[in-house]
Amino acid sequence: MDSVIALADLQSIYSVAEVDRAAEDGAARRNEGLKSWYDRMRELGGSRYIIKPSTAAAVDELHETSPNFANVVDDLRKYLALAIAGNEAVQFTPLLLLGEPGLGKTYFAKKLAQALGTGFEFVSMSSLTAGWILTGASAQWNNARPGKVAHTLIDGEFANPVVVLDEIDKAGGDSRYDPMGALYTLLERDTAAHFKDEFIDVDMDASHILWIATANDESMIPEPILNRMNVYAIDRPDAAGARTIALAVYHEILDAHRWPFPPEPTESVLERLAAVPARDMRKLLLDAFGTAQLANRDYLVPEDIDAKKLCGRKARVGF
Repeated sequence: MDSVIALADLQSIYSVAEVDRAAEDGAARRNEGLKSWYDRMRELGGSRYIIKPSTAAAVDELHETSPNFANVVDDLRKYLALAIAGNEAVQFTPLLLLGEPGLGKTYFAKKLAQALGTGFEFVSMSSLTAGWILTGASAQWNNARPGKVAHTLIDGEFANPVVVLDEIDKAGGDSRYDPMGALYTLLERDTAAHFKDEFIDVDMDASHILWIATANDESMIPEPILNRMNVYAIDRPDAAGARTIALAVYHEILDAHRWPFPPEPTESVLERLAAVPARDMRKLLLDAFGTAQLANRDYLVPEDIDAKKLCGRKARVGF
């Protein structure tokens, strides 16, 4: 995907002077881990790149590679057009991509981050058992550390990375430490602008983060969280759409390597690949390329696409 987005500005994420003041606090002096983070924050400085779009065409390729997300892409074009008109950073209301497993929701989010030219962070909400994993734990606790949000903003290059909350409907854990509790603040721009990680304990501007959540069942998501998001029902791609996705994945893999395979797969290979869920296409293709090489072939045959390797899951065939 050709880059059409420029790194055009810097955005202050935190105040180094405030970090200096926090470092003088007794908690920082007693906690070597916290002191180390403050040293790192001072070394890196408080500003990060912020992305400003140059054209709404930045997401055009997503229309081709993820045809079942066309309504999402159409709305993203509107946000890009507004950002261009105001010479502003890319902003959009948090997205919730709703649909059955295997539709390519996470793949779409990664490709969007690439199209925008910004960072990407993945958070598996199904393994999230407490809010502190997002927002950090108090330095008074043993083994405390920053949460995902602070870590992303401090160690990352960008003020507005794409952060994916995968399977947000499966977040669980102790109700006293609601893993979704942090989102009430983070998904609202006004409150996210003064986000404070429990460990770092320094105001940080998280208002530029571009949030994308995925889910299978919206009934498991609290209404206040749903109200903070634009919800998109994602359907299975039709036969033509699945072929388009399969071809895009084939090209993406070959573009990343110097393997001696033809630039286009045969129709029979493409048909076989298009019959599996979008999320499995990449792993099956990588396996198929390896199978072909072991057989001393520099081309694929349909039998190389072995759907039986989907970890015991029944592969979907047909549409």
